[in-house]
Amino acid sequence: MVLLSLADPDQGKIQTYGASGYVYVLERGGAIVGVYVLMAQADNQVEVMNVAVDERFQGQGLGTQLVKHAIAEARRMKFAQIMIKTGSTGVAQLYVYQKCGFRMAHIVHDHFINEYEQPIFENGIQLRDQVVLVQSL
Repeated sequence: MVLLSLADPDQGKIQTYGASGYVYVLERGGAIVGVYVLMAQADNQVEVMNVAVDERFQGQGLGTQLVKHAIAEARRMKFAQIMIKTGSTGVAQLYVYQKCGFRMAHIVHDHFINEYEQPIFENGIQLRDQVVLVQSL
């Protein structure tokens, strides 16, 4: 799915989502405009692996809507905690996640340098570090 590439350029990682995760889509007028993936982790925790909104529909609150839906789904599935990871340069994402109740847990230094073959740039800055955010349910 092309939308998943907006949040993660690694096609190999994206391929694993459908096999072990739950893929949710948001439709408008019969077209998929948003997507996220929930993947169960250890210790009664679930991770939001990818949140993406079609660029033509960004800025309309759909990302926030997807994150809130992910939280509700995680609660419905009786997980104790939900986690989401993002790049340290993703100011808009960090804002949305914290607005939805996530708290910063820790930073994985040089994650995007070590895990991705090609450099990733966001907001004119090379992405290096990953921010891990969590929320108790």
